[in-house]
Amino acid sequence: MNQIDEERVHLASMMWESHKPLVLCALVRLGIPDLLADGPVSAEQLAERSGTHAASLNRLLRAAITTGTVTVDGARFGLTTRGELLRADVPGSMRNPLLWYGSGEKSLSWGKLDNSVRSGQDAFHHVFGRGLFEHLSEHPDKEEIFNEAMAATSGSIAHVLSDVPEIAGSARLADVGGGSGAIIAGVLAANPHMQGLLFDTESGLSGAEATVSAAGVRERCDIVPGDFFESVPGGCDAYLLKHVIHNWSDEDAVTILRHCRETMPPDAALYLVETVVPDDPAEFDAVTMIRDLNMLVLVTGRERTRTDFEQLLTAAGLELTGVSRLARPAHRSCLISASAA
Repeated sequence: MNQIDEERVHLASMMWESHKPLVLCALVRLGIPDLLADGPVSAEQLAERSGTHAASLNRLLRAAITTGTVTVDGARFGLTTRGELLRADVPGSMRNPLLWYGSGEKSLSWGKLDNSVRSGQDAFHHVFGRGLFEHLSEHPDKEEIFNEAMAATSGSIAHVLSDVPEIAGSARLADVGGGSGAIIAGVLAANPHMQGLLFDTESGLSGAEATVSAAGVRERCDIVPGDFFESVPGGCDAYLLKHVIHNWSDEDAVTILRHCRETMPPDAALYLVETVVPDDPAEFDAVTMIRDLNMLVLVTGRERTRTDFEQLLTAAGLELTGVSRLARPAHRSCLISASAA
């Protein structure tokens, strides 16, 4: 086989491999992982329990084996350790992130990636006639999936942040744009001395009461609704924004950061959890670069380099004081530290 033929095979393989997450989305929508919680069963039994066509379900399960989530022994299918994460009732469940990944909103927007490259504007607006967050606010069922998907990724990051000395040493931590509160709940639970403040829009805070109460930290956490484009609450010695800034254009990002700066006490610190794009193309990884395009397609946001963040912070009256890579499982995210300039 010559090099051209090898490259054709490689490209074809990439195209078919890209369908694997859609296989998992179908499994989740059909409730198959939850039906396998008690152990392996046959495709016929699963079809009866899930109301599906047995032969077609068997084909889906065979495809799922190639994802490392499903195993088969004879005619009985079961879940691998990875597959257990597709269940709704397990810690660290990936169910909602997969449902968001396979949503029509996301796939239709990505189908117009070329439009975003031509215009520099998000494809979501082009397809749906309004921005992502406005659209979600008008569709509570979709917003719930989106918020829970974001919360699912926050749980592991909260565990990592709880061990970061700068965060753990805070007396009162503000989680700005913190959604349903997975981050602040996790950090407060690990640091009994700490007080917290969770700030987001009314719709963004959906589920926050339940999250912080379940973590046993409700008495130490104020839940404050508001809009960070208008103002940010004061009275904290540390301000955390987890994967907030990448959602916005440079102009909007500076506005958010400036409102944080305006309310921060002189000795307070600001922390951003964000993906940092390497300056050297040799260090690019697929996940980071695809995330960057995802921001372009969905919200006209972007992933940024260290220099980009430094420029944003400076424009907002802040000074970048450090960038450090977070430990696994948040290893593609960095903690960016800043103080008042």
